[in-house]
Amino acid sequence: MTGAEDPLAAADDAPQPGATEAECPRCVKPMALCVCDGVEPIDNRIALLILQHPQEQVKELGTARLTALHFKDAVFKIGLSWPSLAAALGRPADPKRWAVLYLGSMRPEDFPPGRELVVLDKKGEALPEQDEALAEIEGVVVLDGTWSQAKTLWWRNAWMLKGKRIALRPQRPSLYGKLRREPRREALSTLESSALLLSRLEGRPEIETALLASFARMLDRYRATQPARPPRADGPRPDRRRPQQRRGRSRAS
Repeated sequence: MTGAEDPLAAADDAPQPGATEAECPRCVKPMALCVCDGVEPIDNRIALLILQHPQEQVKELGTARLTALHFKDAVFKIGLSWPSLAAALGRPADPKRWAVLYLGSMRPEDFPPGRELVVLDKKGEALPEQDEALAEIEGVVVLDGTWSQAKTLWWRNAWMLKGKRIALRPQRPSLYGKLRREPRREALSTLESSALLLSRLEGRPEIETALLASFARMLDRYRATQPARPPRADGPRPDRRRPQQRRGRSRAS
């Protein structure tokens, strides 16, 4: 993909859900949540392919499209299956030179010391020559959706088995906080996972800094659109016990 190409132009033609307010044509979010004006595409060396399950695309808090907008060499697709990596990318590609974000779980002690990401073999075990394996990677595939949706994408695209697998060991929890429940404490959003992956693979921490700044802005705007909860009234709580229970605990005269 050339630097002038829109990373979202390659998305599948899928119907978008109806909206009651204006949506940004790029990130497809309500304008109140759009942060596209602050996004400057990064000239990335490691290509990024985001495959989104069709049932995930209506999420207000989703980050897949926003992630793709941050990179000059990024492709975002909605669907369930593609015959090959090249078909999904829209250009020739060798799946053996690509890696897929690992869906399995790894304990922190399973990671080599000092590493935030590790390349795995087909059995889910760390390869002995990590630096060499990481240096061979030309692009990464990130699956966007719930845990079960991501597994569906994995099993319906057999070409992923030809590539490497990368597992992440985040050093902090997701910025989602309590806004979105994650299946595991170490689970990250698509944006956070991509930021961590590409910043470490390219040795450019500014990639992660830029993406997380956009994510934080979006979350701040989302919180601002939510109705405020009424404060709890001071003083003792009302006695909600049944009348006979209250009478039974009264003192004798």
